[in-house]
Amino acid sequence: MIHEVHGLRDDIRATADRFSGEGFEALAVDLFTGRNRAVCMARFFAGLLARPFDNLAIRDLKVALTWLGDRPEVDSERLGAIGFCMGGGFAIAWACTDARLRVIAPFYGMNPRPLGAVRRGCPIVGSYPGKDFTARHGRKLDAELAAAGVPHDVKIYPGAKHSFANTPRTDAEREAAEDAFARTLAFFREHLRPAA
Repeated sequence: MIHEVHGLRDDIRATADRFSGEGFEALAVDLFTGRNRAVCMARFFAGLLARPFDNLAIRDLKVALTWLGDRPEVDSERLGAIGFCMGGGFAIAWACTDARLRVIAPFYGMNPRPLGAVRRGCPIVGSYPGKDFTARHGRKLDAELAAAGVPHDVKIYPGAKHSFANTPRTDAEREAAEDAFARTLAFFREHLRPAA
C-alpha cells in the first residue's frame, strides 16, 4: 500500500486494514520515514521525470516488497501493490520493472513515460475520478493496456474528485469508493489466486 503526497496517514492504514480483513497480508509503506517530507517530494518528482523506473521511491518499494515476501505467512509468488495519487504513479512505474508484482491498483495515479513500458507490466485495476487531471492518465492507460492485451479494468468515476477513495466527500464519491474497493478486491483475488 503506497500513500499519496501527504504521507502515511490513517486513511491509508484503514485501507490496509480493510484488505487485511479480507484475507490479504497488507503492508502500508511510509516513504517519508526518517526523511524531510519536502526534500523527499522534490526528489520523488524529479525521479519520476528523470528516472521513472529506477529512483529512490522505487528502490525503497522494492526493499519493502522483499521484506514482505520473506515473511513466512506471505506467498512470495502472489504479491501486489495499491497506490494513491503519487503512490499510484509509483505503482505503475514499479510494475514495469519488477516481475514479482502480479497485480497493481493505481488510484488517481499519473502514468510513467514512456507509457509503452506498461506493456511489460502486470494486470492492472485502476480507479480514477472524472473531475480530476488524472482522468486523462486513466484513459491513456486503459487504451495502452487494451492495445497490448494486458489484463486490466480501468474505470473513470464521473462524479468523483481527487482522493475520493481516501476521503470521500459526497454520496457519489462514497459510492465510487465502495465500487472501486469491490473491483480492486475482486481483481486481486482473480490475479493472485493460488496456482492450480
